[in-house]
Amino acid sequence: MARVVVVGSANMDMVVRAPRIPRPGETVVGSQFVMVPGGKGANQAVAAARLGAHVTFVARVGNDLFGHHNLEGYEAEGIDCRFIVQDEETPSGVALIAVDAEGQNAIVVAPGANTRLTPEDVERAEEAIAKADVVLTQLEVPIPTVTRAAEMAHKHGKRLILNPAPAPSQPLTEDLLRYVNVLTPNETEAQTICNAPSYASPEALGQSLRSLGVPVVIITLGSEGVLIQDDSGMRRMPAYPVQAIDTTAAGDAFAGALAVAMAEGKGVETAVQFAQRVAALSVTRLGAQPSLPYRAEVETFDTR
Repeated sequence: MARVVVVGSANMDMVVRAPRIPRPGETVVGSQFVMVPGGKGANQAVAAARLGAHVTFVARVGNDLFGHHNLEGYEAEGIDCRFIVQDEETPSGVALIAVDAEGQNAIVVAPGANTRLTPEDVERAEEAIAKADVVLTQLEVPIPTVTRAAEMAHKHGKRLILNPAPAPSQPLTEDLLRYVNVLTPNETEAQTICNAPSYASPEALGQSLRSLGVPVVIITLGSEGVLIQDDSGMRRMPAYPVQAIDTTAAGDAFAGALAVAMAEGKGVETAVQFAQRVAALSVTRLGAQPSLPYRAEVETFDTR
């Protein structure tokens, strides 16, 4: 069984469907409301678990209603929760999500306990990291914590996948990037990391990111597919055509699936194709974690 350690965020998502995203100062009457566990780290951990990996999750939640609810959910998914800290001083993270008629979203996050995930929390999970095939992390927890996860992965010879989401508010440090094996930004995140204009092509962004010393760069482009830049050169892989209902967790579905496929020993292109199938299936459903598919669903998913 593939073994994946996820270091990252855990939230409670409050999602409202509406005909469109409100403009500043405007109230829009919505329709369906759901409250479900979310957070990029948790979403990716659940995605990987549902795809058949043994997943260990390193995170912080509040010692509150949302934290207890989320922990019960992770345990029900079969996730190893030994290294999830229930913070006594700070509430669980919360995300407020508006989803429009086209499936696009706008999100406001109150990170709460996620801001208190420390390098020491990661160090306590060293045994799990040493046994992992892949370590996966994101940027909804402090950069020093992400960096420590990268260092620990490198120490034990494990592949480190960094999903640099959300777009970093500060430059990614050399201390972090030197240990990143696979970088998986979307186009906006790639522009931010490269300090590039919005009209920069994905190909130019891929070259810029590779110049930072990252061996494998995978830029997700939504309906335009994926761009891969590595030692084999640059190539695009088209997206699977689906009718999107909610894109909230598409990036997390992709990242979790990529980690599983790489942990299973699949090559870059095969792993990306698998991750694209998982992401495509996820956007046909509402919500973050409820949209994440199980392995059997992915294997029978008709992408024609």
